[in-house]
Amino acid sequence: MAIGMLSLFTYPVITAFLEPLLLKSKLQKMHLLLGGLVLLGIYFLSPNFNLKDSNTLAIIMGLISAFSYALRNIILKMKVHKYQGTTLMVYQTATIALLMLPALFFTSSTEILGQWEGLLALGVITTAIGHSLFLMTFKHFSITTVSILSSVQPIYGIIIGALFLNEIPKATTLVGGALILSSVLVESVRSSKGK
Repeated sequence: MAIGMLSLFTYPVITAFLEPLLLKSKLQKMHLLLGGLVLLGIYFLSPNFNLKDSNTLAIIMGLISAFSYALRNIILKMKVHKYQGTTLMVYQTATIALLMLPALFFTSSTEILGQWEGLLALGVITTAIGHSLFLMTFKHFSITTVSILSSVQPIYGIIIGALFLNEIPKATTLVGGALILSSVLVESVRSSKGK
């Protein structure tokens, strides 16, 4: 869980490179440095690149998710001045529901009904409310800054995984995570100074 989550939170670096390309904003040299720091952190997560290794597969899935998430944020940044965050989340959720509709044919209804409370909480608290608030920050900050600041979330995920799933991360995972999350600290300080 920790490796996949930390890989997902490379999306700020991906955003730092995509934002100037798609929104025609200026690429900041500091974001290149932070990007290198994140890539070094990814190396520590899985120093042996092997497609048969579950850690490597978790990293690949995390990076695919990170690219998709960065692209989604950039697309929504272009719309956030015209629409409210909640409206954008309704459109996003409806689109995802349509795309995921075929999955209902491969999942038994008892599995879904047996977990409805967790699914509802996940959908309402983390998706509807959390992402609506997240989108509203796009009005005040660059996507790259918001993305880097939100990278503190893996710390919470790793702690929850250790407490509830008894998943204790390896030392290399902690080193990689520390490198990735140190970029959060740097960007937090930079953005608080208004640079």
